[in-house]
Amino acid sequence: MDFKRTHYIGQLNPSMEGKKIAVGGWVEDIRELGKLTFLTLRDVTGAAQIVLVGEDSLKQIKGLTRQSVIKVTGTIQKSKARDFAYEIKSEKIDILAVAIQPLPIDPIGRLESNIDNRLNARALDLRNQKTAAIFKLRHHALASIRKTLTEKSFLEVNTPKLIGSASEGGANLFSLKYFEKQAYLAQSPQLYKEQLTLGLERIFEIASYYRAEKSHTVRHLTEFTSVDIEAAFMDYSDVMDVLESVIVDVFEYTEKNCPAEQKALAIEIKKPSTPFERITYKKAIEELGRDGIKLEVGDDLQDAHLRKLGERHPGFYFLTDWPMKLKPFYIHEKDDDPALSRSFDLQYGYLELSSGGMRLHDPAKLKSRLIEQGLNPVQFEDHLRAFDWGMPPHSGWGLGLDRLMSVLTNIDNVREVVLYPRDPERLFP
Repeated sequence: MDFKRTHYIGQLNPSMEGKKIAVGGWVEDIRELGKLTFLTLRDVTGAAQIVLVGEDSLKQIKGLTRQSVIKVTGTIQKSKARDFAYEIKSEKIDILAVAIQPLPIDPIGRLESNIDNRLNARALDLRNQKTAAIFKLRHHALASIRKTLTEKSFLEVNTPKLIGSASEGGANLFSLKYFEKQAYLAQSPQLYKEQLTLGLERIFEIASYYRAEKSHTVRHLTEFTSVDIEAAFMDYSDVMDVLESVIVDVFEYTEKNCPAEQKALAIEIKKPSTPFERITYKKAIEELGRDGIKLEVGDDLQDAHLRKLGERHPGFYFLTDWPMKLKPFYIHEKDDDPALSRSFDLQYGYLELSSGGMRLHDPAKLKSRLIEQGLNPVQFEDHLRAFDWGMPPHSGWGLGLDRLMSVLTNIDNVREVVLYPRDPERLFP
């Protein structure tokens, strides 16, 4: 069977009139008009109109259904159709795979399907141009992130996802048997990425991580994609600058390179204003107080508090200098106020996108902090050992890619921007 094509549909144009080509894709529509039959053929790059003339041509498509996969060999000619600048006069059609009818969802989008039905048929859902646009944008966002960090001298790394102890001492871990040992799925690369600054200095990783949280919200998943960096000889203000650059570049890159995707999603991507506002935790408490929400210094900010702050600050902004007691054991305190930390969260309105800060690099302080937080230093022996080999001062952050994509696409439900999302109820497909 000859199924190879000469062109993607997106590579064709009216100037190629008279040229013989071969394209492949899936049939979106079939229309019979007297002695003529028109097919709408789509591939990942676009759609084209195929014209069939005569009984011999019709015999070639006997049994053809919408969404079936075909190869068309033909010649490009001018089109009178309103939606197509050219068309392909078919010489030969090969049916490569027939789609069953009825399909579980309508991938063209004429009939609306709810999110669960679409996720159950996710591969077919990607033939919907709105859905496909989300993941084309995600590709470009990742390309931009890698470009920005590489230009800033960060090296991409890959750390283990099967680990022998809790990476941050948290409770929300998936546990499993690893032969005769107890193992866990990594909830972050935190300990590994800190260790890697010892020799590689600036590193980043883009990978999946896992949290066993039974959260049923539009912004939580049990498996999520995180962009993590760690950098030697950088303070927390320095890595905030890096994060701001990453975000701004993603918006600028996709604004420029993804016009078709923006059109499909009916959105307009705009580069955010810079610099991002930096609001201290204490200032946030004061602002909430003026809104009638009374909090003491040391209280955590709950969802309702962040929503109120988001009304005051609807775009991107940093929340900085959190109380030490609200932060993990590895976060460094402020020199002028040891009760506060050199840490930050990046917010988009109420939504937390990233958390980071400067890390402790003194092994004695690190052991002391572990004990303070009720953790056993023995369980972190492998990690602590690296700090005796000359650990440089370092800072870093983790950015939730899925949440960033929600902001970029203006889609509230994070499951929409993940190919095969995992939440407490969904393990298939």
